[in-house]
Amino acid sequence: MAERVVESGKAANGGGEAEKSLKDKGNEFFKAGNYLKAAALYTQAIKLDPSNATLYSNRAAAFLSLVKLSKALADADTTIKLNPQWEKGYFRKGCVLEAMEKYEDALAAFEMALQHNPKSTEVSRKIKRLGQLQKDKQRAQELETLRSNVDMAKHLESFKSEMSDTYGTEKCWKEIFAFIVDTMETAVKSWHETSKVDTRVYFLLDKDKTQTDKYAPAVNIDKAFQSPDTHSNCFTYLRQYAEESFSKAACLVTPKSSISYPQVWKGQGSRKWKLGQNDGIFVQFESPSIRKVWFIPSSNEKGQTLCREPQALDIGAHEILPRIFKEKSKSL
Repeated sequence: MAERVVESGKAANGGGEAEKSLKDKGNEFFKAGNYLKAAALYTQAIKLDPSNATLYSNRAAAFLSLVKLSKALADADTTIKLNPQWEKGYFRKGCVLEAMEKYEDALAAFEMALQHNPKSTEVSRKIKRLGQLQKDKQRAQELETLRSNVDMAKHLESFKSEMSDTYGTEKCWKEIFAFIVDTMETAVKSWHETSKVDTRVYFLLDKDKTQTDKYAPAVNIDKAFQSPDTHSNCFTYLRQYAEESFSKAACLVTPKSSISYPQVWKGQGSRKWKLGQNDGIFVQFESPSIRKVWFIPSSNEKGQTLCREPQALDIGAHEILPRIFKEKSKSL
């Protein structure tokens, strides 16, 4: 973090031999990495020559190296006040603001420094670096916003109209739609926080008919996709569970990486997978009237896991489980 200390006296406004000696000693300690001693010597020199901009600039560099950022910023501002035509004050201020991660303000300070010394390659490098840091910080903030504000409902608007046409009452389709959205959002939030999702089937139980002491709203099926046999056994169990629990609908949630069988992303022709090789989450919705399957792709950007918009798949080509409910074409 240490910045080069200005040793020339071009910005100085006076001072005697004692001040020069203290400044030179301070510079020596700064070069040796003893920033605390350097700052103390610059302070003594400032008492002898309080209008010397070079001394404040040098002490700002020492405070910056000590991570005393408020003091460093104050000294940088004093440097600018004492000699507003000298680029070093703006440069010091830019370095401090950069350390504070105030990239936009730091960039403005470095641009002022460049105005006063257009030939400075050191300042030009800082401006280029700060521009990239500012972009990186902005993108990191955007990613965090996307990760925090998970809203699956807006991605399922087209499906909402299909549900309203299929189910008899508004209350019915809204309950089922909320069930799907909640299931998806819970899975995505878990993926964002832990980079994993438990393989489960969530059931929308009938409040009036289901024996809740016997049937839970979620069933773990972590071994369902290990082989054709485990897959078949799981499907048989789930179909019976759905019938006996009087469930209205169900949602299967599983990471792509947990599936050994069936690997629906390896199909050819009309079954060809078009969503790349990245991991992600399968969500399969089951009901007597409607069946749907989505894939929520996942990517890693700047060390952050981010789920993308859910992609609707052809359930005939990419179903993870066969039909759980007996088919029913009419409204509930």
